[in-house]
Amino acid sequence: MQILLACDHGGYELKEELKAFLKSLGVEPIDMGTFNEDSVDYPDFGILAAERVSRGE
Repeated sequence: MQILLACDHGGYELKEELKAFLKSLGVEPIDMGTFNEDSVDYPDFGILAAERVSRGE
């Protein structure tokens, strides 16, 4: 099973905490971004994750 994580700037800190938690369980999540707290539009990252899921990756 793969877990994709994606967020906008408002969710960055929580995404990083969730990523660390998953890693502590032995799960290696795929981080689709954002990669810092700079202001971004969440659909940009949601679309990247959704496209990957729709391709079955």
